[in-house]
Amino acid sequence: MTDIIKLTAAETAARIASGDLTAVQVTEAHLARIEAVDEKVHAFLHVDREGALAQARAVDDKRARGEKLGLLAGVPLALKDIFTTEGIPTTVGSKILEGWIPPYDATLTKRLKAADVVILGKTNMDEFAMGSSTENSAYGPTGNPWDLTKIPGGSGGGSSAALASFQAPLAIGTDTGGSIRQPAAVTGTVGVKPTYGAVSRYGMVAFSSSLDQGGPCARTVLDAALLHEVIAGHDPLDSTSIDAPVPPVVEAARSGSVDGMRVGVVKQFRGEGYQAGVIQRFDESVELLKSLGAEIVELDCPSFDLALSAYYLIAPSECSSNLARFDGLRYGARTGDDGTRSAEEVTSLTREAGFGPEVKRRIMLGTYALSSGYYDAYYGSAQKVRTLITRDFERAFEQVDVIVSPTTPTTAFAIGERADDPMAMYLADLCTIPTNLAGNAAMSLPCGLAPEDNLPVGLQIIAPALKDDRLYKVGAAVEAAFVEKWGHPLLEEAPSL
Repeated sequence: MTDIIKLTAAETAARIASGDLTAVQVTEAHLARIEAVDEKVHAFLHVDREGALAQARAVDDKRARGEKLGLLAGVPLALKDIFTTEGIPTTVGSKILEGWIPPYDATLTKRLKAADVVILGKTNMDEFAMGSSTENSAYGPTGNPWDLTKIPGGSGGGSSAALASFQAPLAIGTDTGGSIRQPAAVTGTVGVKPTYGAVSRYGMVAFSSSLDQGGPCARTVLDAALLHEVIAGHDPLDSTSIDAPVPPVVEAARSGSVDGMRVGVVKQFRGEGYQAGVIQRFDESVELLKSLGAEIVELDCPSFDLALSAYYLIAPSECSSNLARFDGLRYGARTGDDGTRSAEEVTSLTREAGFGPEVKRRIMLGTYALSSGYYDAYYGSAQKVRTLITRDFERAFEQVDVIVSPTTPTTAFAIGERADDPMAMYLADLCTIPTNLAGNAAMSLPCGLAPEDNLPVGLQIIAPALKDDRLYKVGAAVEAAFVEKWGHPLLEEAPSL
């Protein structure tokens, strides 16, 4: 079992295709791993054992018949519990959807199944994707496999923890303000936020519609690229889906190079609040890029200092609109319906019982920002700042091919450490939010351990919209150089569970 779960997704798929392993063997090994360690990690909210084995048997049957298999056929995957899955619970980490069984698959779920990827189950997350630590889940926090007393990032901490604890070689996350990249950074894994609109949002429960984006999570850059290629592409069911070819991400990941590329370093992405060990590893990464043939260019993007403030007006405003559909009348939980109360009273009681504190906080903030007399002062102003951030990116990408930064200002903090301090929690997304506001593509990959706590540090790579392949080209080159330097992938240094 140990040998199988340590394989990369690319290696697993190749061995299944050659007949060296069966999809059932691979799936059973990962299900056994989940059974062995997930009681401690709590990465999964629901494990679909029978469904996963049925999908695996179907892959083995296809191979036996000589049918063509996809690039990731038979490879297990952990799916964030924000995508609808027909016949399998989808809770979005909230009590208000406890027990809800969707009648349809999200487009992303359909594409995974069509590619013969084996879905092991649904992973834990901050409720409605609102958080940076997975502590806001109504079903309890997830532990970071590097140190179970630390957070695994958020909102997609379940997916990142499943990868880092070798419960799955692939995972899916969503990124509204950094919820793929920040968990990847603190768990020593790879996470990619594709260009906004590159991956369908149909069947992805909405938090902030102009920011939400699904994307691939993996342990290597190539594995992330293979998954990216499976899930990306135009979807007529999503009005924000981009009708454009998927960039050649797999080809880029297989031919990584930064020789001759211009790499930008933004001066706003350092300073007060940044952990010394994080800056040390980032500076070493910049020197590494220089040694690989990249030209380093200093950039000044003054509007980035306003990104956090703008985000925490735009995202709550959109969430207050999107979450209005959870009224206890159409689907999900219902509270207080004893025949004596009006529909309004039932809705109020349902939301009071079903939504957690962080979701209520953001709904109230967003409703206030959109209210008559305050719209222009708050939401309208935030959208103007968003335009300034987009323009700063446009000017920057006239000078450079990609931008690099720390993914998050600190390594993983202790569970409970920031639970009562929302502002400290929000600062975890300081480096990731500008990319969401502009709709660009970005990746986080490991760049070492911080010397003061021996926990993973993430390097963020940002590319222009629809140039996602640049992430993989740079990421693969950096990954190969670091693995050569360390002598092994970073996750091999993680404590054994």
